[in-house]
Amino acid sequence: MSDQQPPQFEDLPTPPKKSMQDLVSCNQQAKFRTFKLRQTARQTNSPQDDWPQAEPLYPPVDIEAGPRWQWNLITGVNIASLLLIVVSTLVIVGATAYAWIAVQLPPAEELRSRSLQFATTQILDREGNLLWEIIDPTGGRRTNITLDRISPHLINATLATEDRFFYLNVGVDPIAIMRATFTNLSEKEIVSGASTITQQLARNVFLTPKERTDRSFSRKLREAVLAMEINRRYTKDQILETYFNQIYYGNHSYGVEAAAQTYFGKSARDLTLPEAAMLAGLPQSPAIYDPYHNPEGAKGRQQVVLGLMVEAGYITLAQAREAAATPVTFRDLNFPLEAPHFVTLVREELEQNVPATYIYQAGLRVYTTLDASMQAAAEQAVERRVAELASRHVTNGALIAMDPATGHILALVGSRDFRDETIDGQVNIVTSLRQPASTIKPLTYLAAFERLGWTPSSLLWDVPVEYPDENGNVYRPRNVDGQFHGPVTVRTALANSYNIPAIKTLEAVKISALKEMAYRLGISTLNREDYGLPLALGS
Repeated sequence: MSDQQPPQFEDLPTPPKKSMQDLVSCNQQAKFRTFKLRQTARQTNSPQDDWPQAEPLYPPVDIEAGPRWQWNLITGVNIASLLLIVVSTLVIVGATAYAWIAVQLPPAEELRSRSLQFATTQILDREGNLLWEIIDPTGGRRTNITLDRISPHLINATLATEDRFFYLNVGVDPIAIMRATFTNLSEKEIVSGASTITQQLARNVFLTPKERTDRSFSRKLREAVLAMEINRRYTKDQILETYFNQIYYGNHSYGVEAAAQTYFGKSARDLTLPEAAMLAGLPQSPAIYDPYHNPEGAKGRQQVVLGLMVEAGYITLAQAREAAATPVTFRDLNFPLEAPHFVTLVREELEQNVPATYIYQAGLRVYTTLDASMQAAAEQAVERRVAELASRHVTNGALIAMDPATGHILALVGSRDFRDETIDGQVNIVTSLRQPASTIKPLTYLAAFERLGWTPSSLLWDVPVEYPDENGNVYRPRNVDGQFHGPVTVRTALANSYNIPAIKTLEAVKISALKEMAYRLGISTLNREDYGLPLALGS
């Protein structure tokens, strides 16, 4: 072994200095050598290349080398399976949620009973003509009618305005919902609705007033479920008929019949196209489009409805223009009350026999004995007679016409003018309590015939007579002519309406007998206990 030590770092020779160009050249040469070595290595067989190769049990698939449609098919199947799972899950969740919501809602079968919670009682004459409607002060007017009694113009106008695809949808309109959802999202607030006629009906019938103003998603979901349940249990015509009888048209009018009578003074079946278009536009906002307070707004709304009818194919553009140009005449809201005193009398009798809630809500149709033609003649007769007697300071009058065979009231005029407060026109003179005067004398003699056995030939003395009272006052009856006629028969005394014989008769038969006779004949107002002998004179 040599003892020579390895050179130390300090003893190593310094490498020659290279320029930058030489360094770059060396680097390129090194890269070339490396590349050549790699190429040589690839061409050199390794020992493993000579070993026997095992055949694979399942040959590998070269995806890139295989047909492209196979890969697309596999991908499509996977996506379809995923979508099927998602859709199935949504259907199951949706059905479960639907069932859960449905069981918590009022039964849809109650639609008819709930929607007809009140209807206005009508008072009619003997021919069935309307005299008056008794309106609930906390409710409004309503007269329920069938669908075949509604003008086709109004049906078409309502469908075009409120729910064009009513007869096709399932109670809700998915397309309208998506359109409203897009609008609301773009505006970042709820500015558009998508309620079908069935949804409106569900909202108005089953939801409380507070719930109707709630615009939350949960409330709208409950409303949609109710609408679909209603659609499942009722026919489209039944739903539409109920809607027309329930919807509010403003001015205390619920349903199309009440609205037609309020605004136009006619039945819903007789509405013209311009009138129908006007009514169909009111439910969206009855206060804003009130033709009495906002005629311009109501006219504009009518034109919108006519345009929608053209779009839906119900009318032509020419028909729409003609309808828009046709003036619409509205009924005066202070429409006259037919036979007012008679109607008031009927209502008073009705309230004595029927509970008030039933009168306001049951939709009674009260047929009376009034003859409209005779009533008109009676009113003219009273007006004419009062005018003839004006020089004698006569300002009022009354008349009642009855069928003597049946007792039916055919005409009744309680005053010259029901609305004239200067003559107390609303007071019914026919039924007001007044002194009977000498009309009570026949009842006095009739009581004597029955109780005392008198006859028309019985003799009475028409002579001066005095009746002192307990206070020292003396009652001295007199005849109208100021004369005394001595002995007279009952027949003569009654024919001449003598006062003293009538008083003597009442003294003999007693006041209780006269009151009992009057009551038996239908006079129930002689019910005081302090009557005296002047009762024989009707005072």
